[in-house]
Amino acid sequence: MGLIECRNVSKRFGEKVALDNVSIDIAQGQIFGLLGPNGAGKTTLIRIINRITIPNGGEVFFNGHPITQGDVEKIGYLPEERGLYRKMEVGDQAMYLAQLKGLSANEARRELKQWFVRFGIQDWWKKKVEELSKGMAQKVQFITTVVHKPSLMILDEPFSGFDPVNAELIRKEILRLKDEGATIILSTHNMESVEELCDDIALINKSRLVITGGVDDIRREHGNNNIELIYTGGERIGEVDGLYSIISDEDNVGRHTAVLSLVPGVSSNEVLSSLLTTGVTVNSFKELIPRMNDIFIKLVTEEE
Repeated sequence: MGLIECRNVSKRFGEKVALDNVSIDIAQGQIFGLLGPNGAGKTTLIRIINRITIPNGGEVFFNGHPITQGDVEKIGYLPEERGLYRKMEVGDQAMYLAQLKGLSANEARRELKQWFVRFGIQDWWKKKVEELSKGMAQKVQFITTVVHKPSLMILDEPFSGFDPVNAELIRKEILRLKDEGATIILSTHNMESVEELCDDIALINKSRLVITGGVDDIRREHGNNNIELIYTGGERIGEVDGLYSIISDEDNVGRHTAVLSLVPGVSSNEVLSSLLTTGVTVNSFKELIPRMNDIFIKLVTEEE
């Protein structure tokens, strides 16, 4: 059993079904990607985990027991809809939110100062929130979400509004927090970040769970059993019955880039062994595994 387990969670708003019998298991210390198109039910599930919304059916468990309000206090939640008090000074706002989460004034000031230095925003302490750009304000909100070192962090579109440099800063901090033992639920449309950061994912579409599992396992499961081969020397390779067919073979001044389609059940080692007998020099030989973005589009389109 994981840190968070959702068992057959359902939620309706009048006639609208927001979640339909969704079950996921999130292990301690992992980054779990919660994916789906807009309106799929992701935010509803997040709000149920945070006990903001009560499900019509099913149950959420935290560390093996039904989740309580005390457990929710161990969660850091960064909602997609950001919000800070615009007329307050940044430092006062951060101190207020940190103390709401249980830190003493001295603890809050010490931890916040460290975070502000880490993010290079120590000069913003006395600025009004309304003076900040969207990206600057989101740095402050990220800090106030994680400053109390929650055991579970739920980050809803944490890269929204950031330029590439600051998005990379947030990515590094997420990985650092994971290394320190935090469990992180990452809700995002950024499939590149999913591949880079997430251990497991769940894809929700039209209120139902479409697929869940390890990122690498899902990518391999949806692969086409294709190999990219780069080779030089010798004659152009030919197809081998019972092993592989050739989808393409481009010649760039004697350096060939070919895509091979393996016969089902044939291992890549068998194909490589066969190629080594042809007299060509194999420079590169790798599986072509689909990107999460392509899998996301494929699965959602099939559901449509």
